Amino acid sequence: MNGNGIGDYGVIGDLHTVALVGKDGSIDWCCLPRFDSPSVFGALLDRRGGYFQIAPCDDGKRQQLYLPETNVLLTRFLHRTGVGEVTDFMPIESDERGKHPARQQIVRLVSVVRGQIRFRLHCSPAFNYGRDQHRVVVRSTGAMFQSDAMTLTLRSPIPLTVTDGAVTAEFVIAAGETVAFYLEASEAAALLDRTADLPSGEALMQDTVRFWRQWLSQCQYTGRWREMVERSALILKLLTYAPTGAIVAAPTTSLPEEIGGVRNWDYRYTWIRDAAFTVHALLKLGFTKEAGRFMGWLDARYNELEPDGSLQPVYRIDGSSLGTEEILADWEGYRNSKPVRIGNAACSQRQWDLYGVLMDAVYLYNKYGSPIGYDSWLNVSRLLDFVCAHWDQPDEGIWEVRGGPRHFVYSKMMCWVALDRGIRMADKRGFPADRIKWMETRDCIYREVMRRGWNEEIGSFVQSYESSVVDASALLMSTVFFLSPTDQRMNATVNRIMEDLASDSLVFRYQHSGVASDGLPGEEGTFTLCSFWLVDALTRLGRLEEARLMFEKILSYANHLGLYTEELSITGEPLGNYPQAFSHLGLINSAYNLDRALNSRRTSME
Repeated sequence: MNGNGIGDYGVIGDLHTVALVGKDGSIDWCCLPRFDSPSVFGALLDRRGGYFQIAPCDDGKRQQLYLPETNVLLTRFLHRTGVGEVTDFMPIESDERGKHPARQQIVRLVSVVRGQIRFRLHCSPAFNYGRDQHRVVVRSTGAMFQSDAMTLTLRSPIPLTVTDGAVTAEFVIAAGETVAFYLEASEAAALLDRTADLPSGEALMQDTVRFWRQWLSQCQYTGRWREMVERSALILKLLTYAPTGAIVAAPTTSLPEEIGGVRNWDYRYTWIRDAAFTVHALLKLGFTKEAGRFMGWLDARYNELEPDGSLQPVYRIDGSSLGTEEILADWEGYRNSKPVRIGNAACSQRQWDLYGVLMDAVYLYNKYGSPIGYDSWLNVSRLLDFVCAHWDQPDEGIWEVRGGPRHFVYSKMMCWVALDRGIRMADKRGFPADRIKWMETRDCIYREVMRRGWNEEIGSFVQSYESSVVDASALLMSTVFFLSPTDQRMNATVNRIMEDLASDSLVFRYQHSGVASDGLPGEEGTFTLCSFWLVDALTRLGRLEEARLMFEKILSYANHLGLYTEELSITGEPLGNYPQAFSHLGLINSAYNLDRALNSRRTSME
């Protein structure tokens, strides 16, 4: 294992996959050629997982930053003999649906700005999670790593030496000098017929910088927290898969929710829920193109429904099913957190809430993006008929519990959202719809949630019917317009969640004991998205001073680059998969809503 913590990484990508680059100049996680492919660098999870490091031979201070308004990462080494930098990026050949890159590369530019530094290079891929053997061929222009399924070529201006399936080198760079290294993936054997010339690398970097800045220029947010919002938008874009429009929940697997625990999941896929939430956030910022692409991905899923007419909660990024969840029994996991999982058994769960999030995203896209067509409406109508037939059944809910299905209040509420948005769209567009059935079912759901989801004894909405424990998902009740923010039950629920689940600005999803058990041993950290949900709830209640202070505190938990994991320990240690779409879309929504509320208050006071 390496010495980096989960939050000690920057992330680069090409809209097909990403690479995690540590402060020590080591790429410790990368799956090629796409997010859900097997890893070629996996030292983040196991010392045998492979890595690609370029760093000074001796220790020194380290810093990381992104070039402004880009996903081009600069790692700086403050060394006793000088100051060196490694600039990492992945060139983007195309951002169009259906197109795959002819060449997929990680480019590493190594330079010294003061003094001189001796660097060490070590490139040791481990194909297919380290399960496939490979051979190494060295030429004057670099090295080839060849497995049966894939070839990696490392073009290098420095002579390389083969050692135990890896290549190494040491080289000295003086002030003003730069050398370029190119790591390229291909399925077939490739020839090292090109040199690692610097001008090509510098040109590729300028092209990559230009791409990211042009993309970000579409952002319409100009509020108080612009820098954090733009960084979150750049991360969400990195998590999109250009050929299909899919959006992954996170680009990693099995980073633990509890150090040494078993709550380790594979998030390199597209959850309908997570992606729909992401579309909602991107639409707020003006990124309608990404929303439209995901809607296209959804249209394909509508034609591949399960036998009962349902959607799967999660798919591979090409739209196929995940298959069986596997365990890499030989991998030790991050800080001995086992098991390391491939795939996710949640794909076979029932999660009724996804239809509400999905319909809300379709409704907003129809309103602020592009009006949906008749065929899409027919597909949506079939899903709403499914909701009418199944909303009263138990499910595993938004948190994908593994302790058996229950009547989760949030799931029922989101079924109400699905029907409410469908009815609104039908009325707005004049679409044909079974309005009477949809309205009767919507009203039935509302009455039942108010009757069985509210616990008079504790004065709050609860996690599941007739339970006595709260769940942070209830914070969304006013956000989705199920309750008015001025409803006394909403205010009471927020207060109860703050009392039972919040630790200052950090918020747990739910309690893990007794009737609230999720069927798994151990505990977990606080859930970053839930902290942003609490900010949103306080904002809607008009408790703006509380909301603003809490939001500023949550911002302080970002890592050195402004990136967030899925969870945080009570001491602020990053936990869970990284970077997490949920966390960054939550930040965007809170910044947008709170900024607007503060501006409205200022205007009313003038």
